[in-house]
Amino acid sequence: MKDLESWLKERRITEVECLVTDITGIARGKITPVSKFVAEKGMRLPESVLLQSVTGDYVEDDIYYSLLDPADIDMICKPDGGAAYPVPWALEPTAQVIHDCFDKMGNPIELSARNQLKKVLALYAEQGWRPIVAPEMEFYLTKRCEDPDLPLQPPIGRSGRQETGRQSFSIDAANEFDPLFEDMYDWCEAQGLDIDTLIHEEGTAQMEINFRHGDPLTLADQVFLFKRTLREAALKHDVAATFMAKPVTNEPGSAMHIHQSVLDAKSGRSVFSNADGTMSQLFLHHIGGLQKFIPESLPLMAPNVNSFRRFLPDTSAPVNVEWGEENRTCGLRVPDSTPQNRRVENRLPGADANAYLAIAASLLCGYLGMIQKLNPSAPVQGRAFERRNLRLPFNLEQALERMEHCAELETYMGNKFVTGFVAVKRVENENFKRVISSWEREFLLLSV
Repeated sequence: MKDLESWLKERRITEVECLVTDITGIARGKITPVSKFVAEKGMRLPESVLLQSVTGDYVEDDIYYSLLDPADIDMICKPDGGAAYPVPWALEPTAQVIHDCFDKMGNPIELSARNQLKKVLALYAEQGWRPIVAPEMEFYLTKRCEDPDLPLQPPIGRSGRQETGRQSFSIDAANEFDPLFEDMYDWCEAQGLDIDTLIHEEGTAQMEINFRHGDPLTLADQVFLFKRTLREAALKHDVAATFMAKPVTNEPGSAMHIHQSVLDAKSGRSVFSNADGTMSQLFLHHIGGLQKFIPESLPLMAPNVNSFRRFLPDTSAPVNVEWGEENRTCGLRVPDSTPQNRRVENRLPGADANAYLAIAASLLCGYLGMIQKLNPSAPVQGRAFERRNLRLPFNLEQALERMEHCAELETYMGNKFVTGFVAVKRVENENFKRVISSWEREFLLLSV
């Protein structure tokens, strides 16, 4: 925990970006002079920002007023001293401080994504467990494009040429954007973001950044800030960076793979391994919980209409909750590791997901398996792409319907959160359906 006032003085900060995240993961808040920030020790925001959709719309009135005060009152946002970071791309010394949301009685607000992750971590703590996660973020670099009707194109690199074809793990293809990535690494280092390996992924100008493993709340904060950082670095170099799940036709989608393990809070030993190094029952139950509850909580990991384009047939994304050792065709992969580092990689969340909610949901699914002692299916040997007995919902509408009828999600995340989240996503889905696509114009305009 930082002494915020001293921390701000040491860095001669003049402005503070006071941040909360909405359901989508958009940074909302206020920019304030440091003197006012120190004096007020927080900010007030309308609680309605937590029910705002990605298009800026709100849920229907009957749901809105059942979840929020009809007077549209403010919530109290308190800074987290452990979540203060410099803004290295700002023109003057600026800090960004992530806040938590409370009502006027001091109770955590259920609609807050960050509060939801804290609730899940408290469940683990009650059992004497400490979860560890390591996210992997995939993204595309593209040419900047002002017209959303036009397909995205690869940007021009240092060579003066666009990337063509698949360049998986190519060092030279990644080096085409060295100046951008040097700024990205410098800015991440200035903020203390624990990013590790940079990889050129399968898609054209698609990259991946791996985070070092650690505390789930800290890593969710860092993913949230990393998205801001990368977008700023891209803009500086006149390109765009996108975390859309499927931004380019006929190219692979972008995932947020979540590696997760659980330690005994006192001893620090992995509860996923027995003394002889074999898989523990708790590990198998954790996988069993992921298998049972990911299909019920999928919108928290695939929250947008576009998210489900990543799950279309013949893509590189697994469309199942099968599990297997060293098997990337499974939605749940168990990497080869030492017993102490035994973990499961949830390969289903998209890069477009709100990191707080995706990590909370993934850990909650595993927790429920451990508490309910759920047994997983047999591990898959060979390809799992063609397996259909453990498939996922096919579209956002189907997924939202399953989510709102899941008793466990309502119990642990709260009726208000589940109702609010589903309502926001339905508003976005209705807005999507009002837009006529280029496919419809191309194939139906003069043919039907």
